[in-house]
Amino acid sequence: MNKALFLDRDGIINVHNGYVYQIEHFIFNEHIFDVCNFFQSKNYKIIVITNQAGIAKEIFKLDDFAILNEYMINEFLTNNIFIDHVYFCPHHPDYDLDCFFRKPNPGMILKARDEYKIDLESSIFIGDQNSDIEAASKAGIGKSFLFNLDIPHTDLPYNCDRITSLLDSIKNYE
Repeated sequence: MNKALFLDRDGIINVHNGYVYQIEHFIFNEHIFDVCNFFQSKNYKIIVITNQAGIAKEIFKLDDFAILNEYMINEFLTNNIFIDHVYFCPHHPDYDLDCFFRKPNPGMILKARDEYKIDLESSIFIGDQNSDIEAASKAGIGKSFLFNLDIPHTDLPYNCDRITSLLDSIKNYE
């Protein structure tokens, strides 16, 4: 069985500036490559789990997401990091349908588990919204880290305001 680092995209990999769908607006969070390098060195699969409701809301198209996704993956490769997969849900219950794959539902995580033979109990999820942490919990992921001090989550001991403090917390966990 494999272990995985599950990452939300907007707010974790990149700065959350509304609906980011153009390369010129995609700004990587400082030290995200350090976090991923650390986990890759520990043989974790790197998997992105992201809601993309902007598609359902017709703010951007699936092609826009695909172009930005390719850019993001290539930037990780430039930093010697291999993203195993990017799972995304283009739905929103107010615009098209209530989908099992949209966080806080665990669908994307469970699909990754099945496709990559992942031991979820040994895996980690990093998100910036309570819906990320809820999806991780529903899926049975062993440890979740909330990277957003603006959102209280009293049951979660790992709540970090900077990627570097997040990495320190994770290293202490490991």
